[in-house]
Amino acid sequence: MKKNLTTVMFRGTKAQEEQLYAVIDEYRDTPGALMPVLQKAQDIYGYLPYEVQRMIALRMGISMEEVYGVATFYSQFVLNPKGDVAIAVCLGTACYVKGSGEILDKITQILGLPSGSTTSDGKYSLEATRCIGACGLAPVLTINNEVYGRLVPSDMEGILAKYK
Repeated sequence: MKKNLTTVMFRGTKAQEEQLYAVIDEYRDTPGALMPVLQKAQDIYGYLPYEVQRMIALRMGISMEEVYGVATFYSQFVLNPKGDVAIAVCLGTACYVKGSGEILDKITQILGLPSGSTTSDGKYSLEATRCIGACGLAPVLTINNEVYGRLVPSDMEGILAKYK
Protein backbone atom coordinates (compact mmCIF):
# COMPACT_ATOMS: atom_id res chain seq x y z
CA MET A 1 0.00 0.00 0.00
CA LYS A 2 3.04 2.27 -0.23
CA LYS A 3 2.16 5.53 -2.02
CA ASN A 4 4.26 7.91 -4.05
CA LEU A 5 4.55 11.17 -2.12
CA THR A 6 5.01 14.37 -4.05
CA THR A 7 3.87 17.93 -3.69
CA VAL A 8 0.18 18.29 -4.44
CA MET A 9 -0.33 20.81 -7.22
CA PHE A 10 -2.28 23.94 -6.25
CA ARG A 11 -5.57 24.17 -8.11
CA GLY A 12 -7.10 27.48 -7.11
CA THR A 13 -9.75 29.04 -9.33
CA LYS A 14 -10.18 32.62 -10.49
CA ALA A 15 -13.40 32.82 -8.45
CA GLN A 16 -11.53 31.77 -5.30
CA GLU A 17 -8.82 34.34 -5.99
CA GLU A 18 -11.43 37.10 -6.43
CA GLN A 19 -13.12 36.03 -3.20
CA LEU A 20 -9.77 36.11 -1.36
CA TYR A 21 -8.90 39.56 -2.70
CA ALA A 22 -12.33 40.86 -1.61
CA VAL A 23 -11.64 39.57 1.92
CA ILE A 24 -8.19 41.16 1.98
CA ASP A 25 -9.57 44.47 0.74
CA GLU A 26 -12.26 44.36 3.44
CA TYR A 27 -9.73 43.80 6.25
CA ARG A 28 -6.62 45.54 4.90
CA ASP A 29 -6.73 48.61 7.18
CA THR A 30 -7.91 46.73 10.28
CA PRO A 31 -5.28 46.19 13.01
CA GLY A 32 -4.59 42.46 13.47
CA ALA A 33 -6.21 41.70 10.11
CA LEU A 34 -3.91 38.84 9.22
CA MET A 35 -5.68 36.30 11.46
CA PRO A 36 -9.18 36.81 10.04
CA VAL A 37 -7.77 36.99 6.50
CA LEU A 38 -5.99 33.65 6.99
CA GLN A 39 -9.12 32.11 8.52
CA LYS A 40 -11.28 33.22 5.62
CA ALA A 41 -8.63 32.17 3.09
CA GLN A 42 -8.64 28.69 4.61
CA ASP A 43 -12.44 28.65 4.39
CA ILE A 44 -12.18 29.54 0.69
CA TYR A 45 -9.43 27.07 -0.28
CA GLY A 46 -9.71 24.41 2.45
CA TYR A 47 -6.05 24.93 3.39
CA LEU A 48 -3.28 27.56 3.09
CA PRO A 49 -0.84 26.56 0.36
CA TYR A 50 2.22 28.64 -0.45
CA GLU A 51 0.44 30.29 -3.38
CA VAL A 52 -2.39 31.58 -1.18
CA GLN A 53 0.04 32.80 1.48
CA ARG A 54 1.94 34.67 -1.23
CA MET A 55 -1.23 36.31 -2.56
CA ILE A 56 -2.07 37.45 0.98
CA ALA A 57 1.43 38.83 1.60
CA LEU A 58 1.53 40.75 -1.68
CA ARG A 59 -2.00 42.15 -1.44
CA MET A 60 -1.62 43.14 2.22
CA GLY A 61 1.87 44.57 1.70
CA ILE A 62 3.45 42.39 4.38
CA SER A 63 6.29 39.89 4.26
CA MET A 64 5.85 36.27 3.31
CA GLU A 65 7.71 35.44 6.54
CA GLU A 66 5.01 37.16 8.61
CA VAL A 67 2.21 35.31 6.83
CA TYR A 68 4.01 31.95 7.08
CA GLY A 69 4.93 32.60 10.72
CA VAL A 70 1.30 33.11 11.72
CA ALA A 71 0.04 30.25 9.54
CA THR A 72 2.49 27.80 11.12
CA PHE A 73 2.18 29.07 14.70
CA TYR A 74 -1.55 28.44 15.11
CA SER A 75 -2.76 24.85 14.92
CA GLN A 76 -6.06 25.89 13.33
CA PHE A 77 -4.26 26.51 10.03
CA VAL A 78 -3.56 23.68 7.60
CA LEU A 79 -0.81 24.01 4.99
CA ASN A 80 -1.55 20.82 3.07
CA PRO A 81 -4.83 19.63 1.57
CA LYS A 82 -6.57 16.79 3.33
CA GLY A 83 -6.81 13.52 1.48
CA ASP A 84 -10.02 11.68 0.69
CA VAL A 85 -8.99 9.50 3.63
CA ALA A 86 -7.91 12.02 6.28
CA ILE A 87 -6.09 10.31 9.14
CA ALA A 88 -5.34 12.22 12.34
CA VAL A 89 -3.42 10.57 15.19
CA CYS A 90 -3.77 12.20 18.62
CA LEU A 91 -0.43 12.93 20.27
CA GLY A 92 -1.93 14.56 23.35
CA THR A 93 -0.45 13.50 26.68
CA ALA A 94 -2.84 10.63 27.49
CA CYS A 95 -2.62 9.18 24.00
CA TYR A 96 1.13 9.62 23.74
CA VAL A 97 1.76 7.92 27.08
CA LYS A 98 -0.37 4.99 25.91
CA GLY A 99 1.52 4.56 22.63
CA SER A 100 0.11 6.88 19.97
CA GLY A 101 3.64 7.59 18.74
CA GLU A 102 3.95 3.93 17.78
CA ILE A 103 0.52 4.09 16.10
CA LEU A 104 1.70 7.05 14.01
CA ASP A 105 4.93 5.22 13.13
CA LYS A 106 2.98 2.13 12.03
CA ILE A 107 0.68 4.16 9.76
CA THR A 108 3.72 5.91 8.27
CA GLN A 109 5.27 2.50 7.62
CA ILE A 110 2.12 1.05 6.03
CA LEU A 111 1.29 4.02 3.81
CA GLY A 112 4.81 5.32 3.22
CA LEU A 113 3.39 8.69 4.21
CA PRO A 114 5.11 11.00 6.70
CA SER A 115 3.04 12.95 9.17
CA GLY A 116 1.87 16.31 7.85
CA SER A 117 1.63 15.21 4.24
CA THR A 118 -0.77 13.99 1.56
CA THR A 119 -0.19 11.37 -1.11
CA SER A 120 0.31 12.74 -4.63
CA ASP A 121 -2.99 11.20 -5.75
CA GLY A 122 -4.84 13.00 -2.91
CA LYS A 123 -6.16 9.73 -1.48
CA TYR A 124 -4.50 9.76 1.98
CA SER A 125 -3.38 12.48 4.34
CA LEU A 126 -1.77 11.93 7.71
CA GLU A 127 -1.38 14.39 10.54
CA ALA A 128 -0.40 14.32 14.17
CA THR A 129 -2.86 16.31 16.27
CA ARG A 130 -3.11 17.64 19.75
CA CYS A 131 -5.70 16.33 22.19
CA ILE A 132 -9.04 15.55 20.57
CA GLY A 133 -10.84 15.10 23.89
CA ALA A 134 -11.24 11.33 23.89
CA CYS A 135 -8.63 10.61 26.56
CA GLY A 136 -10.63 7.73 28.05
CA LEU A 137 -10.15 5.86 24.75
CA ALA A 138 -6.42 6.56 24.48
CA PRO A 139 -4.63 6.07 22.20
CA VAL A 140 -7.01 7.53 19.62
CA LEU A 141 -7.04 8.38 15.94
CA THR A 142 -9.70 9.63 13.58
CA ILE A 143 -10.23 8.74 9.96
CA ASN A 144 -12.61 11.14 8.23
CA ASN A 145 -13.86 12.13 11.69
CA GLU A 146 -14.63 8.51 12.70
CA VAL A 147 -12.98 7.84 16.06
CA TYR A 148 -10.93 4.70 16.72
CA GLY A 149 -9.74 4.13 20.27
CA ARG A 150 -7.80 1.79 22.57
CA LEU A 151 -5.45 1.06 19.70
CA VAL A 152 -2.27 -0.94 19.32
CA PRO A 153 0.03 -0.80 16.29
CA SER A 154 -1.15 -4.20 15.04
CA ASP A 155 -4.70 -2.77 14.63
CA MET A 156 -3.59 -0.43 11.86
CA GLU A 157 -3.47 -2.92 8.94
CA GLY A 158 -7.10 -3.92 9.48
CA ILE A 159 -8.36 -0.38 10.06
CA LEU A 160 -6.59 1.03 6.99
CA ALA A 161 -7.80 -1.89 4.83
CA LYS A 162 -11.34 -0.50 5.19
CA TYR A 163 -10.24 2.63 3.31
CA LYS A 164 -8.43 1.10 0.30
